[in-house]
Amino acid sequence: MTHQLDNPGATTPPPIIEVIGTVEGAPQIPDGAEAMTILVTLPPGSEGAPPHRHSGPAYGYVLKGEMIFELEGEPQRVLKAGDTFWEPGGDVIHYQDGNNLADAESAFVVTMFCAPGQPMLTPVSAEELDQRRDRRAPRP
Repeated sequence: MTHQLDNPGATTPPPIIEVIGTVEGAPQIPDGAEAMTILVTLPPGSEGAPPHRHSGPAYGYVLKGEMIFELEGEPQRVLKAGDTFWEPGGDVIHYQDGNNLADAESAFVVTMFCAPGQPMLTPVSAEELDQRRDRRAPRP
């Protein structure tokens, strides 16, 4: 979807606004949340962060390369430059955010809404991963 803004007094071409991703329904943002936007650069072959969760929702955009993305209950998928992704946060485990390329960097930007006083991400223990293994989608 592309939008164009009318600006009758402008002497240059108008900006083009293109929607590249949306999220259905209102996300549950923790009261008093801190919004932060971070840039993550993954070296070639990087496994990314260990399995973790966020205290609030996160919305991201892949800038370059390819990212392996997997949330609890969803199949693993490869996101490429220009793709967006959504995480609801809370109890949902984010299993993977690694670089799918062995010979090039990948990078993404993500805006997170963190609950006050909580870290940006919290690693999940091996014991909890084992207890919740039935919630993980089959892997390729």
